[in-house]
Amino acid sequence: MRIAMVLGLTLAILVPLTMVRGVVHERQEYRRQAVADIARSYAGAQTFAGPVLVVPYQEEIEVEEPDRSGIVRTVSKTVQRRWTFFPKTLAVEGELKPDIRRIELHEVRVYEWHGTVKAAFEVTIPADHGAGRERRIGQPYLSYAISDVRGVAVAPALQVDRRSRALQQGGAPGHGGREGLHAVLDPLHPGQLRRVQTELQLVLAGTERLALVPLGEQNNFALSSSWPHPRFEGSSPRTRIIEADGFRAGWDIPGVATNAQQGYLAAPRSDDGTRAANALAGVDTVSVSLVDPVDVYSKTDRATKYGLLFVLLTFIGFFIFELTKALPIHPIQYGLVGLALAMFFLLLLSLSEHVEFGWAYLAAGIACIGLITFYLSAVLRSVVRALGFAAMLSTLYAALYGLLVSEDNALVLGAGLLFVVLATLMTVTRKVDWYQLGGRAPSPARRDPGLPAS
Repeated sequence: MRIAMVLGLTLAILVPLTMVRGVVHERQEYRRQAVADIARSYAGAQTFAGPVLVVPYQEEIEVEEPDRSGIVRTVSKTVQRRWTFFPKTLAVEGELKPDIRRIELHEVRVYEWHGTVKAAFEVTIPADHGAGRERRIGQPYLSYAISDVRGVAVAPALQVDRRSRALQQGGAPGHGGREGLHAVLDPLHPGQLRRVQTELQLVLAGTERLALVPLGEQNNFALSSSWPHPRFEGSSPRTRIIEADGFRAGWDIPGVATNAQQGYLAAPRSDDGTRAANALAGVDTVSVSLVDPVDVYSKTDRATKYGLLFVLLTFIGFFIFELTKALPIHPIQYGLVGLALAMFFLLLLSLSEHVEFGWAYLAAGIACIGLITFYLSAVLRSVVRALGFAAMLSTLYAALYGLLVSEDNALVLGAGLLFVVLATLMTVTRKVDWYQLGGRAPSPARRDPGLPAS
């Protein structure tokens, strides 16, 4: 009955622990809303793709269509088409200058990317090969896809073959969409090889994440920042240096090792026929996120997952005291101590929003362990026994903190902690006569045959 009661109370403590986890998730949602608010007023996470060289043209084609009487006739139609040329080489470099924006209790990381984008094209317009077809080549243009054009902090400067070119909003001439920038080029003639060198200087603001799309046949990217905690996603950098004063990373990506060109061509077109950066969701990218190494919500959420273990070990300790010391502990006393253990996680969450996580953890641990020690000194009728429980809880909290701050080694540390706990319980109870404590003698099958019958 006592074992069933301990297990029942342990499961009952799951209710306040679940409520605490619900509060953690609610605060996480508040932070996501803060990030969205900053993105609306500043600029969102940025994806930058380009340049690509687009040559629009009109072509007369013959198609078979039924007329009103149902007779199929051959008619001529004018269709709008375009050639899309990707860079032979694409070199992108620049520095991300980080900053912090606050909304109430939440800090959001923003940046300004001071970037240089160099691209080299080799373009040959196909000659008109269709007999009787009329093809009219339009004005070629360079297209840059930017997921949030509001992040263009200052007027970008573009040079094409060392001559300045004006940049306009939108992905194509005559369209004012917000999906990027474009620049009109000189006409191109069929059958002639044209080499085009471009260089773009821009300052692009964004929130937390910058992604680059490797559209060239050979891509060389280099990014740096004074933020010391980057997270790289997509293709891993070929070289990386992460130090206390920032990071530097470089990528060398051949076009055959990425689906960027195919993904760009397959992405949904906007009304003007270009691809917005937001439409490149399934395309290979190189991205850097400025992450928070002390995310209080994720750490608190991970800590609550060990709450049931804390409660169970404390109740087992009470149970052993009851059996070995004949010291009755009322179920209400079990429950109050369990609630005090659950309160630790709520205190940790509330304090960590105002002070550093380590100090919040220390303050919440001291408060809860102190309260439990004061209470148990009366329940266990001994200050020494209460201090013993305090030492056990302090060890558990210290081990849990080690798990939280050492995410890469969390599994091995957690396994080691469970092994030590099990070994301690087996050592303490190795001489306990469970049959005697259970109030009955062992069955004959379990009696030692070398002992005389009672």
